[in-house]
Amino acid sequence: MADNARAKRLADLIREVVAQKLQRGIKDPRLGSHVTITDTRVTGDLREATVFYTVYGDDEDRAAAAAGLESAKGVLRSAVGAAAGVKFTPTLAFVADALPDNAKTIEDLLNRARQSDEKVREVSAGAAYAGDADPYKKPDEDDEDDATE
Repeated sequence: MADNARAKRLADLIREVVAQKLQRGIKDPRLGSHVTITDTRVTGDLREATVFYTVYGDDEDRAAAAAGLESAKGVLRSAVGAAAGVKFTPTLAFVADALPDNAKTIEDLLNRARQSDEKVREVSAGAAYAGDADPYKKPDEDDEDDATE
């Protein structure tokens, strides 16, 4: 349990250090302000860290950012090592976060559902019940008088 908490603390530190270094310390034009660090995960043995990121832009911007992160990996790992003060600085692997794509897919599905619901509302606006307005059977008053006798 203590190792898990330590890995979590190290992951949080790595996320902060990498984000700050990308913002202020790296002059690579491919890593402009459109790269955002979203999450970091560290293995239980604290040897490997996966840094998730998103890129605001098109596919060309994403490819450029991936190449820029790969080339800056050594500088970023050195910054993490200086800030963490651990015996072994974890290796960094950068993975594009699929969260924005998933969110867009979900938003598109919700929009399609809203449009479908609107069509159903339009069709049912002038519709009448297929049977009686009150579909529940009620005992006749004559039947109740017979049951009490």
